Amino acid sequence: MNKYIETVYNKLVEKDPDQKVFHQAALEVLESLEPAIKKYPKYQEFSILERITEPERSVQFRVPWKDDKGKIQVNRGYRIQFNSAIGPYKGGLRLHPTVNLGVLKFLGFEQVFKNSLTTLPMGGAKGGSDFDPKGKSDAEVERFCESFMFELYRHIGQFIDIPAGDIGVGGREIGYFYGAYRKITNNHGTGVLTGKGGGWGGSLIRPEATGYGVVYFVEEMLKTKKHDIKGKTVCISGSGNVAQYAAEKCIQLGAKVVTLSDSNGWIHDPTGITKEKLAWVMDLKNNRRGRIEEYGEQFKVDYSTQGSPWSVKCDIALPCATQNEVDGKEAKTLVDNGTTAVCEGANMPTVPEGVEIFIENKILYGPGKAANAGGVSVSGLEMAQNSQRIFWNREEVDAKLQEIMKSIHANAYKTSELFGAKGNYVIGANIAGFLKVADAMIDQGQYA
Repeated sequence: MNKYIETVYNKLVEKDPDQKVFHQAALEVLESLEPAIKKYPKYQEFSILERITEPERSVQFRVPWKDDKGKIQVNRGYRIQFNSAIGPYKGGLRLHPTVNLGVLKFLGFEQVFKNSLTTLPMGGAKGGSDFDPKGKSDAEVERFCESFMFELYRHIGQFIDIPAGDIGVGGREIGYFYGAYRKITNNHGTGVLTGKGGGWGGSLIRPEATGYGVVYFVEEMLKTKKHDIKGKTVCISGSGNVAQYAAEKCIQLGAKVVTLSDSNGWIHDPTGITKEKLAWVMDLKNNRRGRIEEYGEQFKVDYSTQGSPWSVKCDIALPCATQNEVDGKEAKTLVDNGTTAVCEGANMPTVPEGVEIFIENKILYGPGKAANAGGVSVSGLEMAQNSQRIFWNREEVDAKLQEIMKSIHANAYKTSELFGAKGNYVIGANIAGFLKVADAMIDQGQYA
């Protein structure tokens, strides 16, 4: 490793020794930037790596809320505003028991490069709470969201920071957040949150965007090998928003989706998840808030609490659940089973050993910061519509999303060629995203 990069990384670990997942994300990016640092010494001269790995602002606050029994509960809330060199902070809010400062720093750091790749003027941020919406009533979720917004509203705004949804934050939660923001500020502020309802400032295709975008990115990767997604067998992990719409787009394009999962287990449907079966899953997860085990019972297919979908033979693997869900052993299994493409719908779902295995074996591997940028891209398009007080139809938004994903792929692929690593999307995406942000920081001086 380059001595400068090694020094920067060691300081990160020394300052925050417990933030393992952030260290993992930082190391993956820093190592891949070595060719750029070597080619352009100015980045070391201006201490860009030290600056880009440190959040501009980290906010932590308590979130007291009353449950249905009248007892006051307390959670922790966070907003990590990582970098605003190319635009206002942009990134989701995550509600999950695993949320802590290190996890959000990892997500915010990744968001900086992801947003840079979209071609839209957006900085990177992430936030959320260790609150778990599972098992909570609508009233409890609403009370939590209102309390959370009592602090968050001070730190966000159309030209400051525009949060969106993430794990645990869907249309219901965005609605509660927005309602609280409007009541607190006496400001309609349609540009202050994205993922809003269609009748009050939201954009069409936003719920579908991340899942659709992953599949559009897979299509572009396959084209470099003169392959097509039609007729391919696809394994997908997760069964939330990203997994649902990745499955929907795969089905639309003629692929056969055979797996889905949740935190309890996973199903294998060898005949393929049809449009009708997927509609049943969407009702199960989005309305009834049930578990994927019920799919196995309903359609008489295998359900397991052991192993993972990556044991199933497939052409394409789409990890759409959470970070570090694909380990080295599972990556090797995918390679041995003849998988030709792995594209990440989740953020950093593959451990470093797994990434190395994919790259060494010439697997088409789309890292999350490039492949799952569709969600934040349409969030950016929602912001544009809000600013102009216009509303684009479904076809217009989808066409813009496809063009953005094609642009991200082309930029990452071209950059990988320029730095001697043709087809290595990790190097291509990281360097392409970095160069835009780093140059903006230099242009804006020492405080950027």
